Amino acid sequence: MVLHKVFYVTLLLLAFFTVDLSAKDKKREPTNAKELAQKKLAEQKVVNQKYAKWKATLSPEQRAWETVLEGNLGGFYLPRYKKSKMTGRTTAWDYVKDDPKLPRLLIIGDSVSRGYTQAVRAALKGKVNVHRAPANCGPTRTGLKKIDVWLGNGKWDIITFNFGIHDRRTKPKIYAANLKKLIDRLKKTNAQLIWVTTTPLPSDSIYGPDAAIVKRNKIAATLMQKNDLPQCDLYTWIYSDLKIYQNPKDCHFSGKGYHRLAEKVSQAVLEEVEKK
Repeated sequence: MVLHKVFYVTLLLLAFFTVDLSAKDKKREPTNAKELAQKKLAEQKVVNQKYAKWKATLSPEQRAWETVLEGNLGGFYLPRYKKSKMTGRTTAWDYVKDDPKLPRLLIIGDSVSRGYTQAVRAALKGKVNVHRAPANCGPTRTGLKKIDVWLGNGKWDIITFNFGIHDRRTKPKIYAANLKKLIDRLKKTNAQLIWVTTTPLPSDSIYGPDAAIVKRNKIAATLMQKNDLPQCDLYTWIYSDLKIYQNPKDCHFSGKGYHRLAEKVSQAVLEEVEKK
């Protein structure tokens, strides 16, 4: 009888703790899409509050840069940028305090260029002040709208630029016309311009055929030759090693892939620096 009572009490206790733990789990983890969205919003609110406090501690110059980022990174990149900053991680969009003795480089391009920006910055440390446009620059039509924002008010010594992956469905004539307008605008900065060719797409890419990239690289090459602008040929540089460095079915690269791309970009920049 006593054993039965002990067994019964044990079962009750186990049931109690199971229910209690289950209730706590439900409080911690969302059970549907709506709850998940609410959880993400709550987390982002905390990040935003921390970011605002951090921003208030910065110098006027850095606060101004953060404000530009807030107005241009958009709903996808801005939350990720803020989270990275609040967790102590470096990003391609970090504020750069220039060494006045060094030339200033601006990198303009899409997410592939964002991927190699930090590696270029590391490779050129002590040689070049490496900045990045405050956006994932996207297609040429976006470039025409935003180029003045990306250039800012500073003087640039070198500008590397690319438009291609986001223009793979842009009609060739429109792509050529847009790119020519962008070249004309960039030339007004008096910076040394370096065109960076668009990287390849794998044969099974979810972004469509590589032929679209090849065609746009040819269009761009013709324009660069007419304008006597040097080209940093990332397409050829990485093509034979795509399976090693590129993510499967994707236009983006692994960490090692971005470092490989950065080698070529850094080399192209240094060649122009040495000419000055």
